[in-house]
Amino acid sequence: MASTSHLILPTAVRAEFSRRREGPLFFPATIRNLPSPRRLLPHPLRASPPTLAAASTSSSLQALIFDCDGVILESEHLHRQAYNEAFAHFSVRCSVSSPKPLYWGSDFYDELQNRIGGGKPKMRWYFKENGWPSSSIYAQPPLTDSDRETLIDVIQDWKTERYKEIIKSGAVEPRPGVLGLMDDAKGAGIKVAVCSAATKSSVVLCLENLLGLERFHGLDCFLAGDDVKEKKPSPLIYLTASEKLGVSGGNCLVVEDSVIGLQAATGAGMPCIVTYTSSTASQDFKEAIATYSDLRNVRLQDLELLLQKSLLAT
Repeated sequence: MASTSHLILPTAVRAEFSRRREGPLFFPATIRNLPSPRRLLPHPLRASPPTLAAASTSSSLQALIFDCDGVILESEHLHRQAYNEAFAHFSVRCSVSSPKPLYWGSDFYDELQNRIGGGKPKMRWYFKENGWPSSSIYAQPPLTDSDRETLIDVIQDWKTERYKEIIKSGAVEPRPGVLGLMDDAKGAGIKVAVCSAATKSSVVLCLENLLGLERFHGLDCFLAGDDVKEKKPSPLIYLTASEKLGVSGGNCLVVEDSVIGLQAATGAGMPCIVTYTSSTASQDFKEAIATYSDLRNVRLQDLELLLQKSLLAT
């Protein structure tokens, strides 16, 4: 039986114990029901000091926000394919002397998509720089703003439907580590969102097919290019997400793949990590708090520590 020499006993119990100490050792019910000595007198060294991660989890990382194209799936080559097929379908020619439809090569498209976010802004910029095209939509290059917007809308709509067909083919998979990181965040009570500059219908299709319906409908916020008036690098989409999530920018962590997305995130006051692709690897990501080739070995605890260090540095 355990020794009682270190017990701190109430006065009445101590008297009872003294009265009976000449006889056989006896513990009244009062003593038997006392907490153990360890619980009465906790040793100051027994309490483990809180770790950095434990101290920061509840106060720092409250929302994890993912871009779609380039982050959830490596999709830019698929978008380029769909654009080129749309240009061929509508016989889009920026020069009347050119016998072939417009074609965006991979090197040019990498530069274009890293400079301008969103499909319609890409075409609008390109046609302003290279001349508005003739096409099966308008035999002559459109002259009015209204006709030019109609041209872009028709091409974009066809391109979007073609892109959907590519995604539906089942040949596209999410980038490594994305689904696990989303699941870990949700399991830890951290909000998860997706903010993409792409057309909403194409993003919905991507997310339903790559995340699965349960993850997609479990998102705490989902915004696409149709939901905001300004595309990335404008911070508007992330500012809107912050409002919808009810989380301040400093407690959000954005996952992007390009300098355009990085600029949008930092412009909204949100720390950002970059998971670059082959088409964005050479960009300057000095404003990111970390860069990765993919997310397969990135843990939620790593991101919590990165965010806390970022907040301490500001």
